[in-house]
Amino acid sequence: MRQIGDMADEEISAALTPYLQANPDIEFLSSENRRRLAWMIGDVQEVVGINYLVKCMDESTSAGGDGILRCYVGFEPSGKAHIGWKVLSLALRRMLDSGVNVLIFLADWHAWVNDKFGGDMEKIQTTASYMEDTFRVLLGNPDEGEGEGQLRFIYASEIMDSGEYWARVLRCSKNMSLQRVRRTFSIMGRDEDSSDGDLSKFFYPAMQAADIFEMNIDIAIGGMDQRKAHMYMRDSADKWGWHKATCVHTSIISGLKTTGARMESFDHKMSKSDPSGAILLHDTPKKLRKKMRKAYLDPEQSDSPVYELIEHIILPEFGEIVVTPNPEYGEPSTWTDLQAFKEAVADSTLHPLDAKFAVADAISAGLADLAGFFEANPEKLDAVSDIIGNR
Repeated sequence: MRQIGDMADEEISAALTPYLQANPDIEFLSSENRRRLAWMIGDVQEVVGINYLVKCMDESTSAGGDGILRCYVGFEPSGKAHIGWKVLSLALRRMLDSGVNVLIFLADWHAWVNDKFGGDMEKIQTTASYMEDTFRVLLGNPDEGEGEGQLRFIYASEIMDSGEYWARVLRCSKNMSLQRVRRTFSIMGRDEDSSDGDLSKFFYPAMQAADIFEMNIDIAIGGMDQRKAHMYMRDSADKWGWHKATCVHTSIISGLKTTGARMESFDHKMSKSDPSGAILLHDTPKKLRKKMRKAYLDPEQSDSPVYELIEHIILPEFGEIVVTPNPEYGEPSTWTDLQAFKEAVADSTLHPLDAKFAVADAISAGLADLAGFFEANPEKLDAVSDIIGNR
């Protein structure tokens, strides 16, 4: 695993330069804070509202008023862990390394609204408990608490008894048209016309926005598919004069069978509904190789889910990928640059199958601790398997 101290000055500059013109105050941060900021955002796809985060760091302030930066990510408990959790975990680990308090919000009531497990709250919360253990391992079992660089878990059901929370939900709903709310339904994995018979789903985006304000969040993080919800939150902040959290968006991994084309609709997004085209974090090394063998990789094309896994998981985690062909076909090689890797596949220096297997093996290496944990502690994983079937 790479560490914050591994960042060279050139890497820090490369991470921060795209934001300098719009946010010149970045130049006035201390060298330590510049390194922290670059580490937080260095491997994400997009940062919206970085000026708020820069101000907090420069003035040692935060939404909670105590100078502790708080980062939040919300998850509906809905099944077994998939590769998207790994992308977010790498980003969250960087937040922890940078002294940010990380909150994983287990959105049990949101899952109920979204009809997960048929609205069976016991099954939803059983899955949430499994998710806690999963993220602890993915994040390297960090200290837990409310301090800098510590991890927290909060369930939606813990904050929803508050009348102030529901007042925030109503305020976030005020002056938001039904058409605008419908455009956010993709955050639930639904299309715009899916929920006219269920009023509760129209409150989902307002609930997600209210969560952020209620818990004094400074950094809201999620995949690019959560962007519409975050922009809804920022619009609500403008209307009511609330603090406007910085939004950090990680890349979406495409399904293994897709071309990897980046479409706004996220039709290419890896989905558990296609088991052979999706990577679960509990896949064995053998199963991962089997799935990767069938992954789309055209040597003449620069887009591929194989390359996305290298870019967004393997290089951020290890800083390199090692290709080990059968001895009769060549020697092992180590790659630290994705473009050079693509060119090697294109000119047949690397065989596509060797490239795919290198990705499978690197992903497996990054999941070894998780596999070891659930082998020794299978109860919660078994409980989820009983709920959803052995998928």
